[in-house]
Parts: sequence; C-alpha cells; structure tokens
Amino acid sequence: MASLLSMQSFTSLRKSGSVTLIHLTSALGINKRNYSSKKGSSTEYLHQSVVPSMHYQKSLPRLPIPKLEDTVKRYLAAQRPLLDVDQFRTTEKLAKDFQNGVGKQLHEELVAQDKKNMNTSYISGPWFDMYLSARESVVLNFNPFMSFNPDPKTEYNDQLVRATNMVCSAVRFMKTLRAGLLEPEVFHLNPAKSDTDGFKRFIRWVPSSLSWYGAYMVNAYPLDMSQYFRLFNSTRIPKSGRDELFTDEKARHLLVMRKGNMYVFDIVDRDGNLVKPAEIQSHLNYILSDLTPAPAFPLGVLTSENRDVWAGLREKLTAAGNVEDLRIVDSALFCLSLDDESMRDHIQISHNMLHGDGCNRWYDKSFSIILTKDGQAAINFEHSWGDGVAVLRFQNEIFKDTTEQPLVHPGSAAAAVDSASAVRRLQFNLDRELENGIKKAKESFDSAVSKLTIDAMEFKKGGKEKLKKSKLSPDAIAQLAFQMGFLRQYGQTVATYESCSTAAFKHGRTETIRPATIHTERCSRAFVCQPGQHSVGQLQAMLSECSKYHGQLTKEAAMGQGFDRHLFAMRYLAYSKNQALHSLYTDPAYAAINHNILSTSTLTSPAVNLGGFAPVVPDGFGVGYGVHDDWIGCNVSSYPARNVHEFLQCVYKSLEDIFTVLEGKTLG
Repeated sequence: MASLLSMQSFTSLRKSGSVTLIHLTSALGINKRNYSSKKGSSTEYLHQSVVPSMHYQKSLPRLPIPKLEDTVKRYLAAQRPLLDVDQFRTTEKLAKDFQNGVGKQLHEELVAQDKKNMNTSYISGPWFDMYLSARESVVLNFNPFMSFNPDPKTEYNDQLVRATNMVCSAVRFMKTLRAGLLEPEVFHLNPAKSDTDGFKRFIRWVPSSLSWYGAYMVNAYPLDMSQYFRLFNSTRIPKSGRDELFTDEKARHLLVMRKGNMYVFDIVDRDGNLVKPAEIQSHLNYILSDLTPAPAFPLGVLTSENRDVWAGLREKLTAAGNVEDLRIVDSALFCLSLDDESMRDHIQISHNMLHGDGCNRWYDKSFSIILTKDGQAAINFEHSWGDGVAVLRFQNEIFKDTTEQPLVHPGSAAAAVDSASAVRRLQFNLDRELENGIKKAKESFDSAVSKLTIDAMEFKKGGKEKLKKSKLSPDAIAQLAFQMGFLRQYGQTVATYESCSTAAFKHGRTETIRPATIHTERCSRAFVCQPGQHSVGQLQAMLSECSKYHGQLTKEAAMGQGFDRHLFAMRYLAYSKNQALHSLYTDPAYAAINHNILSTSTLTSPAVNLGGFAPVVPDGFGVGYGVHDDWIGCNVSSYPARNVHEFLQCVYKSLEDIFTVLEGKTLG
C-alpha cells in the first residue's frame, strides 16, 4: 500500500488544508459559536459543561457517499476551466465510461463496505492510511502552523510568563476534556434557542443515541469530536512503509526543548491535579537559565527526515539503549519549544513556526507550542491524526484562558522548589552511524527550507462588511482574487484546492472545494484581459455569479457532496483489491487536477494571528488567508518555480479592481 499512497497525484491531497470550519459555518448559514458554560470551580478545569463532551458522538449522522452520477458531473464541471475543447471531450468520454462500468461496480462495493462499518466513515480508514503511508518528511509536506495573537496585556507576553500560563491552560483543557466537562463542539444556527442553559439542561437527559436529533430540532449542529483524544500524550512513530500513532494517557510529564536540548518534568501530580503554576514557572525558568550548550547532534532533527530513513535510525536508537527515553518523548503531554530568537516580522514568525531550525523541534508530536524569546507563540501540529478541528478549538480555549484567567503574572515569585531534581535533561546514547544520520538529516532539512519563500499581504481597502453589503460571499471573492492574480501573473487557470471540514458527520475529515470554475475563469478574463469591454453592471453581475456558484460548492463540500473523496475512496478500493485502474485515473487530466498549484486554506479566529503551510507541489503556492471585517490578509509560500512576491502584487491589484467595481466605478 505504501507505493500506492506516495504517488504524485496524491501528494496535494495529503495537506488537505489546516482548518476550515469557517466553511461549515458559511454552508449552514451559522452566525454564532459559543462555548460559555459554568466556569471551573478551581484551577483544575476551564469550565464545567452541563452537557457531557461526547454526548452527541453516538448519534452524529454518517458521512454520505455521493451518488456516482453526481460525482462524475461535479468532476467534469471542475475540469472544464482547466482543459481545452479536445482534452475535455476525452476526459468526458472516460468519465462516462467509468460511470457506466468499473465505477458503478466500485461505487456499489464502497456502499456495501460502508454499510458493514456503521461506526465510522467511508473516508476515515483510507485517509489515515494515506497520511501514515506517506514517506516524505512531515516538515513542509504536512505540518502546518497557527500563530497566536499577542496577549492584549503586553507585559504578559514575556516568554516565561506566557509559557507558564499556556502550559497551565493546556493542562486545564486536557483535564476538562478527559472529565467529559468540555463544552461539546456545536454550531448554533439559532443561539437564542439552542445555546441556552434551559436547552442544555434538557438535552443532557436525552439519550446519547438520540441527542443529535434533539439539537437538530433547534437548528444546532454538533460536530465530530473523535479526534480530540489524540491531542495529548500522542505522537507519530516512524515505521518502515507505514507509520503508527501512539497515545499513552497515563503519562504526566511535559517535553520541553531549548537549544536542541530535551527536558522533561511533571505538570500533573500523582492525584491527577495540575502541578502548582509557581512550580511550573520555576521549572521553566530553570530550563531557560540552563547553560548547557546546544548538542553537536540534536536528536529532534531526525523527525524532519524521510519517514523510512527516520524509521531505520529509530531502530538503531532503540538498539543503542534509548528505549526508555524515546518512550518518554512519545508519551509526553505535548512539546513546548522555547526558542532563543526574537522575531523581526510576520515573515520570520512564519518561517520559525512552520519549520524553525530543525533542531529545537519534535515534529512528530501531535502538537507543539512554540514560544520565542519575545513571547510570540504558535502551534505546529502533525497532520495525520486530525484536520485541525481539535487544534483550533484548543488554541481558542488556550488564548481565552491565558488572557482572561492567567495563573501567573509578571513579577510573580517562582516557587522555592528544587527544579534541578524535578527537571531531567534527556541524554541519548549515539554511535557514529546515528551521528552521521543526524548530520545528514540536518543537511537535508537546511536544503529543503532554504528553497521556501514566504510573503504576506494586507489589503486594507475592504473586507467582509463591504462584501456582505454587496451580497457577496467573502470567501468567494478572496478565492476569485487568487484566480485573477494567477491569470494576471501566468496567463492561465490551474488546479486549485480549498479545504472544507466535514466534521458535521461521524469521523468526517475534509472535502475539497474546487474554486477554479467556468464562472471564475470568465470573470477573471473580463477583469484582467478585457477590462474596457464590459460595463460596471456586467462585471458586478459576474462577481455575483461567482459568489453564488462558490456558495453552492461550499455547501456541497460541507455536506460531504464533493467529488474528490468519493473518487479517492474508489481508487483506494481498486488498489486494495489489486485491480487495474480505470483510464479515468490514468488520464493526464486527472493527474493535473490533483496537482494543486494553488492550495488554499482559510482561518479567522480571535486567537489566531497567522496560519501557514508550504506549497503541496514544487510549482505551487501555499495560500493561507483570512477575510476580516474591513481587511483581507494572505500568508503565501512558494518554491523557486514560482514568484510569491509578484503573485501577491497581482492578488492585491485584483482585489483593488473588485472593490473599485463594487463601488460602481469603471476600471482604469
């Protein structure tokens, strides 16, 4: 199976966008999301939800398998703007042949298999397999980052104070989750009815097997929370051919990295309580003051290696007598990376949080919190175990808790404890072969990251409010600007990927929105190539058409009605039976639509400042963006095959043109 899943046409599927619950909200027309519940009675919990955390899990609806004819129709609609007339005719013929023959048989088998596995979704197993069988480095290829906004109280952005508060809030989140007291993840269409104490008191007595229906009756949409248990004490372990996910909920310690050195100490005591915040502060201060030099052979860089190479070296580490220390790393609640650098700007923050120097990271942990010397903070997370739904919730809660209820303060006295005996620095036995492996890993890492360029743009002439006044979808207009920008720069329309969460379903993962459409192509050409040939009214009508169609695609994707996952699952099924692939899958047009030159993911949250990821193909762009009330921000990465600075200038000009037309003015 490993060879199947490392094929190039799957590469861009793997990094299926970090976090795109925003699409779920727009698809359902949801306007409010609220976690309010009774506050925790002590420092142990964030809050105490009236409704148990997993109350809705049993009754969540199952992810639907689309009708085969709908999948083929959607696939062809997405191919139309990417192909000329002859290419499209060939692809259409292959798709129809697939629909009437092999595809019909594969679809029926997929449906039958799905009926036998009622406890999960048809995409869950193949999706885990795809990620875990991938052999490329997780750095740049998979792990995204999301940076925190600074604490509004500037004095709390001190590295030690902020690190201590984030560790304490993380433990509080973990304890709240494991006690079943974390407010369930629910989107409220009518919060006045569903997000009330009265409704919560009622729904908690509705049996779990029926609870989703009770929420649905008042227009509330509970989300899948099956990924949450992998947040803590979890790591991805390299194995030859296919990695494994490991979780050990009994462990009570934190992994801290500084200068490539690795330290551990307990942050939960024997009774399961949070260690006193002043003690945690004292231990972190001890680590920050430690004069131990950076190791000549920093072990963390091995987690940036090709997975098979890393698997082989890990076996050698085990044979060299490091079993116990590796288990300590794997089972830690999470990784806290304390960096000695201060950040100059957004670009440096993006590079540091996405990849860093390779030495002060353990990229395999389910997530790491990174804190720089000047208190900039971010989460970098391993992507196989989940799609960021749980990570975003965690980040929102941590930001809220540390800014509203910090447990240590500037000038707080650290506890008078013996940190030297509480904190242990891990020391690994390395032989010549392992040292060479680390040296090579660092060289590969440096070579890979040196090719990555990141640039950011802020468009301040309009945002969500102006677009909504014009009855346009903010996300649709941002995506249209990327299409226009690429056309302006390169003269063509290319495969574009926008991730959408399917967390409204049990074990849902993601679906793809395909933002390059015949509508965006027509509109982009009108704006970029023929600005004088259309009236303002005609251009406004085209914008409206793009917005409507994008809204339809978004809704379909959020409801599990895209085409990408269905085609992927049938292809996976054919492979698993050693069946020859139908020519639909060997068609160059299928390879091209899965070679996603524009890979995009959107995120707006009060906790998040920036988000980012690398391109998913060598000649692509990795586009992280957010549409705010009165501005639009993009954080974009590229390799040498593309010019990211020029692309952002083209996107900026496209947004200027769109807002000019919306104001009723002609294009200059």
